[in-house]
Amino acid sequence: MKALLQRVARASVLVGDRCVGEIGPGLLVFLGLDRGDGREQGARLVDRLLAYRMFADHLGRMNSSVADVNGGVLLVSQFTLSADTRKGLRPGFSSAMPPAEAEPLYDWMLATLRARHPLVAAGEFGADMQVSLVNDGPVTFLLEVS
Repeated sequence: MKALLQRVARASVLVGDRCVGEIGPGLLVFLGLDRGDGREQGARLVDRLLAYRMFADHLGRMNSSVADVNGGVLLVSQFTLSADTRKGLRPGFSSAMPPAEAEPLYDWMLATLRARHPLVAAGEFGADMQVSLVNDGPVTFLLEVS
């Protein structure tokens, strides 16, 4: 399971001309689900992303989490994070979790985030989404759990 975390000043997701999710300062989280991932990995990832210190403290150091700063979290499913890009010129997706298995896990992760953090928005699973963001820093980290 992979999560690409981007510290943002703001971010939003459009499906067609409809805004389905939007946050101000916080984290844009692109979530990649691999075959074999489950709730155990999901719970560890939620713990990490809510506590990951990537926001400035009172001294300007990256010592605060999204929970510490009361930032928003925008969760967006992104199967391309599971791509095998080690060789060739076309990504392979055999390691990505099939959509029928990934959607319930994504929904569970979203519900878990919403139960633990007050400001959570989301993209739309499986939709063609237009994601807009203002990356703050830029600050971007890839978290992986297995």
